[in-house]
Amino acid sequence: MGEKVVAGAFDLSDRQHYRDKLRQCLAGLERLLAEQRFDRPKNLMGLEIELNLAGADGAPRMLNGQVLERIASRDFQTELARFNLEVNIAPHRLGGRVFDQLAEELRTSLAYAHRKAREVDAGIVMIGILPTLAAEDLVSANLSEVDRYALLNDQIVAARGEDFTLDIDGVERLSCTAKSITPEAACTSVQLHLQVTPGRFADVWNAAQAVAAVQVAVGANSPFLFGRELWRESRPPLFLQSTDTRPPELQAQGVRPRTWFGERWVSSAYELFEENLRFFPPLLPICDEEDPLGVIDAGGTPKLAELVLHNGTVYRWNRPVYGVADGVPHLRVENRVLPAGPTITDVLANAAFYYGVVRALAEESRPVWARLPFEAAASNFDAACRYGIEARVLWPRRGRLGGVGEVDVVSLVRDELLPLAAAGLDAWGVEAVDRDFYLGVIEERCRLRVNGATWQVATFHGALEAGVSRGEALAATTRRYGELMRAGEPVHLWPVGVGEVAALG
Repeated sequence: MGEKVVAGAFDLSDRQHYRDKLRQCLAGLERLLAEQRFDRPKNLMGLEIELNLAGADGAPRMLNGQVLERIASRDFQTELARFNLEVNIAPHRLGGRVFDQLAEELRTSLAYAHRKAREVDAGIVMIGILPTLAAEDLVSANLSEVDRYALLNDQIVAARGEDFTLDIDGVERLSCTAKSITPEAACTSVQLHLQVTPGRFADVWNAAQAVAAVQVAVGANSPFLFGRELWRESRPPLFLQSTDTRPPELQAQGVRPRTWFGERWVSSAYELFEENLRFFPPLLPICDEEDPLGVIDAGGTPKLAELVLHNGTVYRWNRPVYGVADGVPHLRVENRVLPAGPTITDVLANAAFYYGVVRALAEESRPVWARLPFEAAASNFDAACRYGIEARVLWPRRGRLGGVGEVDVVSLVRDELLPLAAAGLDAWGVEAVDRDFYLGVIEERCRLRVNGATWQVATFHGALEAGVSRGEALAATTRRYGELMRAGEPVHLWPVGVGEVAALG
């Protein structure tokens, strides 16, 4: 949610006016779609990575303002809490050696950011949830000093009307309350953007939803929160609960949460924006002066500012995005399921797998979403978050028998999805050397049943067994993770353990 907003109080008429503007924006979107005003295919992808700041001791550092001042680059910006940053990579055309180009850009950017962070005794850690975070770190005093975050916090807290309940039952159980949305800041993610034409949007979004569980299972990297071992990918339940505007009574009624997998396959982008208006009250009723329908009548391209802002407060795992570039509107699918890290190579392997498999699934003559109930895709996502690379998921059977069967994620990836991903990358025009290297990383993770989450858990338990306290084991795991992350070898090659005994000091 990167839109710039200015804090201020809202009165009752603001919300009614905003709802009217949202309806005008939706009507404007419908017209733009009907008049085929959208950009032609460009095969553009984009990448955002949320990052943590931690000290040499592994603990979080609340210094993003000072670090960003030193970095002084528009590629880096604030995120929700003072221990977060985000790096944005300019859009690239999918094809050729794009993943190697991205790797080089990210290595340069993150090494520079890390050097600047060291000037204030901090460092960059690319991970799903920093294992050393404590509940007292995630309080409203540690929100970034940006109007939109304070405003968003105030509005979500007001909508809920009581403390947030965090209750995640995993390997261990976490049960606590929070007075603000700041716990959401523990979740640091990778967002993968893909620009698509309106005619292709539904197929790509449906494909992304179908494969979301597999992405999470293979890429899981968030097993710890507040010192507890929870799900292998604990971001989704934490994000859901820390932004939940529904008190228990509304949950019991079946009111939809703002962090949402969705409930059906779609046939157009319009349906998702329409759902946003139908199901979710506005949190930030800030009106732009633009008359979207008037702009369209005059032959212009509207910003649809209210629609864009509202869309940014509905936290779908695959989000539709409306944007304008050089005066021409476009649509993107923003894939938000992956945790950050462990290494640049791992992030780009996850990206290559996603872009390849989504392309192939979207072009199948009998698409997976015609054969897989949406409820199965949603339950797969839940299972993948809980069990990571050991998850079993429901998937359409191949051959004449048809139907849906349960399969190990690693078998599904190795037998069916990796060949599809390779074909998809070929269709994008990605060179074989990039295709084989990055998909090879996914293959090895599946062969060894290793990812960031399994490494963190094994290393943590190894430290505990060596007689180290729980807090020190988490800190030592975090420090060792940072060393191996900077060394850059993909996580399936990492040795388990905190290294030399001195590393525990």
